[in-house]
Amino acid sequence: MKQDERREAIRTQREQLIRELEALYLAAFDRLGQLEGDVGEVKAAQLTQMILNSKTGAIEPLLKEIEKPVITTPAGDKP
Repeated sequence: MKQDERREAIRTQREQLIRELEALYLAAFDRLGQLEGDVGEVKAAQLTQMILNSKTGAIEPLLKEIEKPVITTPAGDKP
């Protein structure tokens, strides 16, 4: 697999994981709406904040480029 193909594969996997995490957190927020009546507004707000922090911590690193730049040398410069 060529360098560009590897980078594309990694980028594709990272984007898929972000989509899956977004769906997971959306489902969690949907459930919170139902839970608020049972646990009270304050506890639901605290749980919401924890979930938001978790989402940020899970997704932000994936949004950053994780591939390092390629350092190449000219073909004729072999040590």
